[in-house]
Amino acid sequence: MKPAAFVRHVPKTLDEAVRILAEVAPQDGRVLAGGQSLVPIMAFRLAKPAHLVDINEVAGLDKISNDGKTLSIGACVRHGAFHRPVVDGPLGALLATVVRHIAHYPIRMRGTFCGSLAHADPSSEWCLVAATLDATMIAVSTRGERRIAAKDFFSGIMSTALAEDELLARVELPLLPAGTRFGFNEFSRRAGDFAMSASLVTYRLDGGKIVDAHVGVGGAEPYPRRIAEAESALSGQAPGDAVFRAAAEAAANAVEAMEDHQTTAEYRCDLVRAVVRRALEQANA
Repeated sequence: MKPAAFVRHVPKTLDEAVRILAEVAPQDGRVLAGGQSLVPIMAFRLAKPAHLVDINEVAGLDKISNDGKTLSIGACVRHGAFHRPVVDGPLGALLATVVRHIAHYPIRMRGTFCGSLAHADPSSEWCLVAATLDATMIAVSTRGERRIAAKDFFSGIMSTALAEDELLARVELPLLPAGTRFGFNEFSRRAGDFAMSASLVTYRLDGGKIVDAHVGVGGAEPYPRRIAEAESALSGQAPGDAVFRAAAEAAANAVEAMEDHQTTAEYRCDLVRAVVRRALEQANA
């Protein structure tokens, strides 16, 4: 299959990009960055945008910056940028760990961090990172700039709070304090496949007890989110097998797992139980 006919626009500035997007959005105009999600569905004609706003030549959107409090990731930053830590400390190591699980190497060299969030696949590793770490998404349109918290950004399967004329210009991740431990685990049928369930956890130790626990789950529900019940099971406890199993059980009981023609909700809950426990064990290794 080949995509349906479309007009490609190549703006040079962010202002030009959002102006064009405002004009073409009513005609199902779409933003093109890496294209690793959009182009395949266009090839199968599951999407037929009449216009593509190609932002690859917009100055500054390929930048990663660090102000000492947050890591800012521009709309054209590729997955491959994170193969090595982009910032010192736990966050850089976390991103370098997670990126190895994203699809295959050629896709990581073209696909983008922000594009993954805008596409909002429930199995997306970067969406899980954003939800778990309480990222902030910065959307830009001709009306100005809008900041959207991760908990308000994802609204369903491949659905976000972005308006049709808004461009996700950058994402801000809070830098993790020194001493933050993290673990990531996902389950897929084959390497590179979409994860059927995944978990990212972070926490610190204070006096040997867990504090500031974040437990995120993706792939099991229509969008990734933090699981407060699992975080409560960890808070104030010494890390160990019994505590980790209790948190994993709390996560499995909290999710409203999706079903499809291959996977039952019960099976996905079992996967949540497994990936959360394994992520916690990895954080404690």
